[in-house]
Amino acid sequence: MNNKLKLNYKNTIKIGLAFFGILMLWQVYNTYCTIILESMLKDKLDNYNYVIGCIMALDNVAAIIIMPIVGILSDKTKTKFGKRMPYIIIGMILTALIFPFIALMCVFNSLAGVLIFMILFLIIMQSYRSPAVAFMPDVTPKPLRSKANGIINLIGYLGGVFVTLLGFIPAFKLKNDSTLEQIQDVVIWPFAICTIVFIIVLFVMSFTIKENKMVDETKKDVEIGETLSENLDEIKEDNKLSKGDKKNFIILLIAIFFWFMAFNSFETFGSLFTKNILNDSNLYSQMATFLSIASIISFVLFSNLSAKIGRKWAIVLGLILLVASLGTVAILSLVIPVKEDGIGNFKFIFYVLAILMGIGWALVNINSFPMVVEFANKDNVGKFTSYYYSASMIAQSITPFLVGLFMDFTEIGQKVLFIYATIMMVISLVIFLFIVESKAVKERLKKNSKKSALESLGDIDN
Repeated sequence: MNNKLKLNYKNTIKIGLAFFGILMLWQVYNTYCTIILESMLKDKLDNYNYVIGCIMALDNVAAIIIMPIVGILSDKTKTKFGKRMPYIIIGMILTALIFPFIALMCVFNSLAGVLIFMILFLIIMQSYRSPAVAFMPDVTPKPLRSKANGIINLIGYLGGVFVTLLGFIPAFKLKNDSTLEQIQDVVIWPFAICTIVFIIVLFVMSFTIKENKMVDETKKDVEIGETLSENLDEIKEDNKLSKGDKKNFIILLIAIFFWFMAFNSFETFGSLFTKNILNDSNLYSQMATFLSIASIISFVLFSNLSAKIGRKWAIVLGLILLVASLGTVAILSLVIPVKEDGIGNFKFIFYVLAILMGIGWALVNINSFPMVVEFANKDNVGKFTSYYYSASMIAQSITPFLVGLFMDFTEIGQKVLFIYATIMMVISLVIFLFIVESKAVKERLKKNSKKSALESLGDIDN
């Protein structure tokens, strides 16, 4: 059988447009909603960080409930538009209508309004995220999913970069003494600009993606891919995993849980950390820009790395980079001097560390989701997509509240943020090392190690 499968880059890029929109809006949400909430809560509460953490965790609570249901439901959906696209398009339309009202309610100084539209946005966004993620494995053979996931993450992170570039605009800069009125003048613009771009993405997807046609065109390759799984044992039609595969699957989900505990903690509170500890709210956006750009470049450079060293060791390398970079930020936050205008020349160090984080996070992202859906068969990708997101969203539901408590009730306050993130990432690395690679993977890597670099470059991840 000829197993020289080829990735359809055009279709993969089209699918990735959904992630461009998702990551763009999440970047706005995570960057500005904590600032909005702090400005509206700090005069009402003495200890407000854990309250902000609870509110920011609501999206993940919604995801835990909604994503498994919609993921399984979309597996069983059959329409002339496909089984994933109806959820994606309807979800994107509703998101575009709701999202800008979060900022408008801030301008109207309505905390209740901000919370209501945040909750509505979260429910709608999580209703189509699982089908959007499951779409790629539906039309991509198992051996090519790391490469396809790299491309999709690349497209998605371009959406994040679009937002973080706004952090370089002087008019959008906020400091630790910014008033509510100054914050209201700033936050309306990122929400408005990104909603317009999101609507453009929606129109492009609506008119260019024909899901059923994609599925028909890739059906034969997907079936071939089922025979080239990296699991310890064959995946049966009833999807009962062997003892070894079940153990690997559980270890993988636990590791995913802890690295999202780490990453989401500074993703949630990063803008407050740089505003209040380093006296420069734009530094977080600038770091996020470098992180995103480094991730994008890594998605291109390292999408085929798993063919050389295996998905397990590609993720291990990424986790080591994350531990090192997060740990360094934790140390710097305790020792560097902060002036009236921020941290001055020390900014360069934070940019470098953000680049290392971006490379590490890309290596983890490229390979972790394909590892999870490797345990699925062609008929239940949505179900296993939900397992991946359940692990990540449970973590992201807990971590904002937990780190918020640490920030409120420890002497070093918000400086504890990156210490916490580093510890969580170390735990995920230790747990992930217990994953056992299959004999097929080891034999493939041994075979590839004997090839020239030029020969290996053309191989697929089988």
